[in-house]
Amino acid sequence: MEWIDVARVSVSLNVVMLVGLTWVWTRNYRSFRSKHALGLAVFGVLLLAQNALSLYFYLFHPVLAAWFATDMPPLAWRANIVVHVFQTVALAFLLWVTWD
Repeated sequence: MEWIDVARVSVSLNVVMLVGLTWVWTRNYRSFRSKHALGLAVFGVLLLAQNALSLYFYLFHPVLAAWFATDMPPLAWRANIVVHVFQTVALAFLLWVTWD
């Protein structure tokens, strides 16, 4: 598996988890009108936007998608992957706590 594939899978999982989390947090805000639920919903929307933009760059951007797939230095990929995978693990834990 190439580094670009690891990034794409990780960011795709992040997008899916963030859609679910943001839906729950938005629903909770509508029910309880608490600042905490609103803060989580806004956090979810912003992190979802960041991950969706990353996925767009990895898959569809006419210049960056090709660069990420072929010319990005391996050290930079490893650093990028660590961030994505840590985020995936953190979101999975947050999803587990939220759905419990």
